[in-house]
Amino acid sequence: MSLDSVMQLQGMNEMMKAQLNTYPVSTIMIFGIAGGNGLEHIQKDKLERVYGVDINSSYLQAVTQRYPELNGLLECLHVNLMDKTSRLPKADLVIANLVIEYIGYECFQRAVRQVNPIYVSCIIQINTKGHWVSNSPYLHVFDCLDQVHHEMDVSALEKAMLGLGYQQMKALEHMLPNKKKLVQIDFRRYR
Repeated sequence: MSLDSVMQLQGMNEMMKAQLNTYPVSTIMIFGIAGGNGLEHIQKDKLERVYGVDINSSYLQAVTQRYPELNGLLECLHVNLMDKTSRLPKADLVIANLVIEYIGYECFQRAVRQVNPIYVSCIIQINTKGHWVSNSPYLHVFDCLDQVHHEMDVSALEKAMLGLGYQQMKALEHMLPNKKKLVQIDFRRYR
């Protein structure tokens, strides 16, 4: 993700800085926290709790070790968003970066409904036709993910969120060197 030909990690880190610090919230839930990219931008004095959710318990252990300064603030939750959303607590803001691609719109809706946030901030990747994984030496590591990958569409995400009572507030694009782009779409609950 950080190769010069991909630049996804760097772009997401910068975008996540804004996601974490734009809205007046005290609790944040991050779906698909993975290695914790962007957590260095958390302003500890402004938050009561940050939940890091991931299906991979090794990622959660790594995040805890990587960010010891967030001890007491960061709570890692080992949850499969495809079937265990009832275990998710409430939070003011949900951040979902490159996770909807793997769980699909319906599972994402179920998870958002459970958490019932005021704000939802998503980053999705819009791909060049037929190529959702960037060309790199690691290309074939992702072959097994073809069966769970969902192609993203901005209007489909907006429609899914509207069905939950969330209206789009803003959308930002970040172009990647491989002719793909990261699209951040932020929503606010209106009912």
